[in-house]
Amino acid sequence: MTHRAIDLNERFDQFSETWSPKVITTLNDYEIKLVRLDGEFVWHAHQDTDELFLVLSGKLTIQLREGEVRLSAGQLFVVPRGVEHCPITEGGEVRAMLIEPAGVINTGDAGGELTASYDDSLS
Repeated sequence: MTHRAIDLNERFDQFSETWSPKVITTLNDYEIKLVRLDGEFVWHAHQDTDELFLVLSGKLTIQLREGEVRLSAGQLFVVPRGVEHCPITEGGEVRAMLIEPAGVINTGDAGGELTASYDDSLS
């Protein structure tokens, strides 16, 4: 096994689609994912897990039914399990890292056309 650093910029250069998380590595039972975000997602919740958003570039708002959390590059927010939320970008594309248990579906309980296929091709 070869040990090497993972270059996030190189991984982002390998895909352009938005709202479709890509697994870049695993940590125990968790997946570390990169995602490009642009526009508004769907309202959804993850009943069985928290969801961590770490903004790497751009500005992201996590809309919550009881308010919102605004994030800039270098900031993170953990959406607690079961809390309905809707990510929306401000002023263009956001690059973010997600940390979630293996197998989490990006649209949670909402489903629909923005549900991404499982993609670990960058790991």
